[in-house]
Amino acid sequence: MPLTHALDYADTPEEVGLSARRLQSISLVINADVDRRKIPGAVVLVARKGRIAWFDAFGFEHADTPSRPMQRNSVFRIAAMTRPVVGVAALILMEEGRLALNDPVERYIPEFARLQVGVESADANTGERRLALEPMRRAMNVHDLFRHTSGLTYGQFGDSLVQRQYRDSGLMDPGQTNAEMVAKLAAIPLQCQPGEVFEYGMSTDVLGRIVEIVSGMDLARFVAERVARPLRMHATGFRLIRQDGAGLALPSGASGKSTALFDYDEQDPPRWHSGGAGLLSTAGDYARFCQMLLNGGVLDDVRLLSRKTVELMLGNHLPWSTRFGNSTTGLGINAPLPELGQGHGLTVGVRTARGLSPVPGSVGDFYWGGALGTYFWADPQEQLLAILMLQENDLATRVGYRSLLRNIVYGALED
Repeated sequence: MPLTHALDYADTPEEVGLSARRLQSISLVINADVDRRKIPGAVVLVARKGRIAWFDAFGFEHADTPSRPMQRNSVFRIAAMTRPVVGVAALILMEEGRLALNDPVERYIPEFARLQVGVESADANTGERRLALEPMRRAMNVHDLFRHTSGLTYGQFGDSLVQRQYRDSGLMDPGQTNAEMVAKLAAIPLQCQPGEVFEYGMSTDVLGRIVEIVSGMDLARFVAERVARPLRMHATGFRLIRQDGAGLALPSGASGKSTALFDYDEQDPPRWHSGGAGLLSTAGDYARFCQMLLNGGVLDDVRLLSRKTVELMLGNHLPWSTRFGNSTTGLGINAPLPELGQGHGLTVGVRTARGLSPVPGSVGDFYWGGALGTYFWADPQEQLLAILMLQENDLATRVGYRSLLRNIVYGALED
């Protein structure tokens, strides 16, 4: 039977089958990197069998402010780790009969019925690039938004003529609303045909707008009332919620600004509730969210989703015929590529095969990471979850910690 009560603390990691001595390698590596100013700081949480085995904070919330040591309840911009939370929000509406995966997106956003697909070509003599438009072969549906097969992209992930239009249209403007965001998208061609290509992009942002339309609430309110509050994720939301004196963790640099995500100004927070990247949270809060999924949709006797809906969410939803956009390999160990033994569920990556992946795990484990270095995975077979909270602008620096954490945590298993 799945657990329904969590998360309390284990007296020792050994109580849940983990080696304290081996987990100590997390502290040794991250403390050394903080000391040489490779990163400002981090928070790491590891839980197994519904109990927290390891939870520690390292360094500083901002590298240039030693009066602000990192705390276990420091708040982080979790970027794309927003997506599973918004996915659960949409699945709640699906269970209530208000939304279905095969619903056409145009049912909720009529402007999307007029979308066309951009087809790029180059003049053989001059090399000049041209963009022709062709009709959609089939309508984009809600299922496409969950699994990034909608044809939507990100302007910052390439330089196609469509992606240039994304950048020119200000699609990452923190001052926009979700309604304004989808109006911009409706005026830009799709990068590829719906249902044919995994193209990482603004699909979950559009899903967040559909949650607003169906529920009659803005996304921040729906997430707060239907996900965060029932799970007692008290510091999770689209605006900073401080607890016990902890603050917002920031990337290195004098300004503390992100170069990988739109800015967050505590005095003037974003108007945009980005379903793809807008949430702030803590390691402890996000661990509760992951434990709810490991439990089959329930935590502390509060049920958000049915067991069967969670099973649906955590299965691979990419058909065998799916092609992959050029930016997919840039997702690193999260890339849903068959050659890595991985796929994509409903707003999460999923492991589909033994071997192939460059990091340890189990078939059925699920995961995702954010643009500033946040990362989680959860392993139903091992009843294991791990959360990494990090804010780092440099891509090469931040992604290495994902493999590091998997290697150390699985290396600490004793049963």
